[in-house]
Amino acid sequence: MSFTVTDAFGRAFELAEPARRIVSLIPSITEILFGLGAGERVVGVSKFCTEPPVGVATRTKVGGQKDPRVDAIVALKPDLVIANVEENRESDVEAMWAAGLRVLVTYPRTVKDGIRLIRDLGLLTGTRGRAEEIAIACEAARREVERVVTAREPVRVFCPIWRKPYMTVSRDTYVHDVIRTGGGENIFYDRPERYPNVTLEELASLRPDVILLPDEPLPFGEKHLEEFRAFPDVPAVRAGRLRLVDGKLLSWYGPRIAESLRALSGILQPGCGALQGSP
Repeated sequence: MSFTVTDAFGRAFELAEPARRIVSLIPSITEILFGLGAGERVVGVSKFCTEPPVGVATRTKVGGQKDPRVDAIVALKPDLVIANVEENRESDVEAMWAAGLRVLVTYPRTVKDGIRLIRDLGLLTGTRGRAEEIAIACEAARREVERVVTAREPVRVFCPIWRKPYMTVSRDTYVHDVIRTGGGENIFYDRPERYPNVTLEELASLRPDVILLPDEPLPFGEKHLEEFRAFPDVPAVRAGRLRLVDGKLLSWYGPRIAESLRALSGILQPGCGALQGSP
């Protein structure tokens, strides 16, 4: 019996048996593995893998997403390494392939992709039962939220991920689909770049109803709110709907999808009043 999923390039990825020694280079995937009950099999993680705190504390750190120590990964003798198209460099993945490692490259860009990944990892780790439980809960939350938001007008949303220069997301991103599913209309959805540079003047001209300021990858905080208050005619600013949010709400796929969609749907509910500051 083999265990086969489809990787980011549309190719079949196969293991002869469930993975027993796993290196995860992606924080949200590390959280998924522990949520599946496969945490004891995770032997290495990136230095940015923080969840669950107790679980990752004793795991070997193999560097960051952009600068993993391939020699350290090889030394751990994993039978499965999990990477991501955006988060990891092609050269590092190729070096691991050249060393004979089995590297699954992932690339979820929608909520449905994120739920599918839970099932894929359940298959590769022999935890299909638990994976199905989590996936079903996430799908139920997605359907529930979509029923709610379909009955109301979309809320225009600006969500930066960086500043100096300001950067945001277009429609071909996981963050965009989370916002869309939660009832938001990403004001920069139609930009050709996946992560376009934008100006606050452009933001002002598009008049978002809500501005979401996540704490990752750049930690937006109270000190950044003044930059937006310089545009008092923007509906989000005029209504005080500037929201500092946990970045995991928008960009982490896995068990937290259900919680994230419900929380975001509440944040984006039209006419819900001032939202300045931390939740």
